[in-house]
Amino acid sequence: MRRALPPGSDTTLLCPQNGVGNEELLAAEFGADRVVAAALTIPVERDAAGAIVPANRGGLALAPVGSVAHNWLFAAFSRTAIPVQVLSDYRALKWSKLALNVIANASCAILDVLPERLVKLQGMFSLEIRAMRETRAVMTALGLGPVDLPRYPVRALQAAIALPEPLVRPLLAGRIAAARGRKPPSLLLDLRAGKGRTEVDALNGAVAAAGNSAGVATPVNAAYANVLGAIARNEVNWAAYRERPEALTGAVEAEERRVSK
Repeated sequence: MRRALPPGSDTTLLCPQNGVGNEELLAAEFGADRVVAAALTIPVERDAAGAIVPANRGGLALAPVGSVAHNWLFAAFSRTAIPVQVLSDYRALKWSKLALNVIANASCAILDVLPERLVKLQGMFSLEIRAMRETRAVMTALGLGPVDLPRYPVRALQAAIALPEPLVRPLLAGRIAAARGRKPPSLLLDLRAGKGRTEVDALNGAVAAAGNSAGVATPVNAAYANVLGAIARNEVNWAAYRERPEALTGAVEAEERRVSK
């Protein structure tokens, strides 16, 4: 990007990547006023022929990183068929998208199961709730409130996970099964493709890192990131975790013991 954008270039940089930290890297290199954060909430999948097929729902949320409004960019996307939402706090936008991305993602990848199967596995729903609560606690520690994104009422979701688990379970399990069902989440696709790396460090790993800096315990997200990373790098045998929720629960408990020492 340095080679493509010479000094003095006024090119705007739009960053729709999942996870947090990307905008800060771009701003440090090219200046915050040139960077616009984005979150895309349109699910995509491949058809039988391998073509990319977008869902007819969701949209695009945008927020400037610096002081420049970039109204022209918002206007350009508004002339398309994609619903566009403009927000003022780019960090709240990216963390709210992250809060969605951690749901039934890393756990599905580690266990090699689809979301509809995950919600039925003994003990796994409790871990998912804990991972979501850890993410919410880190956002609170960072002074960030959740914001709704196109199609996704993030504020209501984070309010719901504060309820006792017996009340949350039927609400959230049904939503996960309906929204994702038999669609493999991104981290599972990465493992099955044998890429050797995944975006887990910018998702669950980012929650754990921010929690560590803010003094918020995040054993579930930390364990998810560590185990998934080790599987991707072939440091542990994936078979040790496939369809074995007790193995993943054990990894979380080990992380809790490590932190408590």
